[in-house]
Amino acid sequence: MNWKEEIRDKKQAALLSVGTAAVLLGLKTFLTVKTGSLGVLSEALHSGLDLLAAIITWLSVRVSDRPADEDHPYGHGKFENFSAFVETGLLLITALYIIYEAFLRLFFRNVHIQPSVAAIVVLFFALLLDITRSRALGQAARKYRSEALEADALHFSTDVWSTLVVIGGILLVWAGEAWNLPWLVYADALAALGVAGVVIWVGSQLGRRTLDALLDAAPKGLQRQIADAVTQMDGILEARRVRVRRAGNHHFVDVTVSVPRSTNLEQAHALTDAIEARIAQIAPADVVVHVEPRAPEGEHLFEAIRALAHRQGLAIHDLAAQQQEDTLFVELHLEVDENLTLREAHRQATELEDGIRELGKPMTEVNIHIEPLGRQIHTSESGEQETKRLSRDVEAFLNQLPGAFEGLVDCHDVRVRRSEHRILVSCHCAMNSEMPVTQVHDVTAALEVRVKERFPQIYRVTIHPEPAEDAG
Repeated sequence: MNWKEEIRDKKQAALLSVGTAAVLLGLKTFLTVKTGSLGVLSEALHSGLDLLAAIITWLSVRVSDRPADEDHPYGHGKFENFSAFVETGLLLITALYIIYEAFLRLFFRNVHIQPSVAAIVVLFFALLLDITRSRALGQAARKYRSEALEADALHFSTDVWSTLVVIGGILLVWAGEAWNLPWLVYADALAALGVAGVVIWVGSQLGRRTLDALLDAAPKGLQRQIADAVTQMDGILEARRVRVRRAGNHHFVDVTVSVPRSTNLEQAHALTDAIEARIAQIAPADVVVHVEPRAPEGEHLFEAIRALAHRQGLAIHDLAAQQQEDTLFVELHLEVDENLTLREAHRQATELEDGIRELGKPMTEVNIHIEPLGRQIHTSESGEQETKRLSRDVEAFLNQLPGAFEGLVDCHDVRVRRSEHRILVSCHCAMNSEMPVTQVHDVTAALEVRVKERFPQIYRVTIHPEPAEDAG
């Protein structure tokens, strides 16, 4: 169901409540005049406030579902909470008046009550209306998580219990007259006190929840549920802080998460999208995620070096390390802007070396190979016939070598290009899919050396390894 259909259904439910409350008020007012019953009077007052509450609910639903605007960047959902809080106040005022009138009739004033079959029939009809509307409103409130509709449903549900109590009070008064038991005349006032008790209990529960929402109290257990769900996600070290506030049926969630410091910007963005989607499965929410990089416990030295290079804005590859007695040797390739001078490139390499020595053991030797990052897209030079012939020769040479290298199956898709007066070769080599990557790298490196030895005019060879079953 889309947003417009949800708004329409909520408005329709609220408007039907207004009509039902108006009918109930008319019936109970008529009965109050006919019977003089305090219980019926309390019911009439209750229905009067139900009508006022239903109107407030209808108005609040119309406003609360408006989208956020410049003046209300968090939307208008609080109108529902405020509406429910006002309705709670109306319920409690009704209960206090009923208690006041009941004590007057019990101790200070006698009121003659005229029970009748018509009064009982009308009250049962009112009871049927209360049950129907209470269920319909309760279903809509649960479906759309609407606190205003929930408050309206509680109004009608208290009517159900209070009407039953009033019917019982009138029947007892009637029995007192029939059986000459004058003390049963107090049953009506006692029934009214029962109504007041129900109203106060239900109203206090709703009032506490709506006040929590107005004061931005976090829904019970929701923070811990969100924190646990986010912490269990892949790539998240910890959900350090979760803040939740509610406006109407919508939640606003702020969560701070720790991720490995080697995580790049695109990975962090993908994680935030995944976190937002996971929280949306728990509660409809507008989510803001703050990501903090952190060194995970037991972080590998290579990850720490990559994170260091990333912080310095440097690109590295071919990272390797060897432990020889008390000295740790670290080697890597550093890619720098091809327009830099040697002095500028060496300064960047020196800063990286110093950082690596601080990460490693006291005795750490660092050797950095500097090469251009490469940003230019070169155009191929002429000589199509020559490059095609060289492609065939290189492919034929490579396919003589499988027996010399374990796991090598064949080489294909050899491409030769001329650029910047240099000959560049690329090809695909099918290998045993179960070979470890380190062994694959050793084989491709050896193949590149063999090709350049056989064809010294070639400047660079790039080999793409692929599983033999995937080779096309």
